[in-house]
Amino acid sequence: MSDLSTEAKETVDKAAEAVEDAGFDFQQRYGEVIGKVNETLDKVDWGQMGKVGKAAGILLAVIVAQILIKGVLDTINLLPIVPGLLELLGLVVVGKWSWDNLTTSEKRSAVVDKVQTIKKEYLG
Repeated sequence: MSDLSTEAKETVDKAAEAVEDAGFDFQQRYGEVIGKVNETLDKVDWGQMGKVGKAAGILLAVIVAQILIKGVLDTINLLPIVPGLLELLGLVVVGKWSWDNLTTSEKRSAVVDKVQTIKKEYLG
């Protein structure tokens, strides 16, 4: 029985070391990739790029940002209590905003006027 538990402990220790090494390797590789991307972007002369090049660059930056954000959100979602706390925080913020801006008819009118002003500003 003791041989079995010793072997199990050794196996668990080896697995823990492998996970730690993988995490360190990921951080190192992530740092290298981001460093290469930054170096490449620093070499680009943005003043010489045309409108299409700028649009393509912005689109690429948005795609990369969305991929990184998805990774962060997926990681947060794996934590047991954080998603529930974030939902609760969202409810509190919406409730506070609603209480501050929608409790009286004057405040509701002000919100509608503000929305109409923003709509005219951006849509003409």
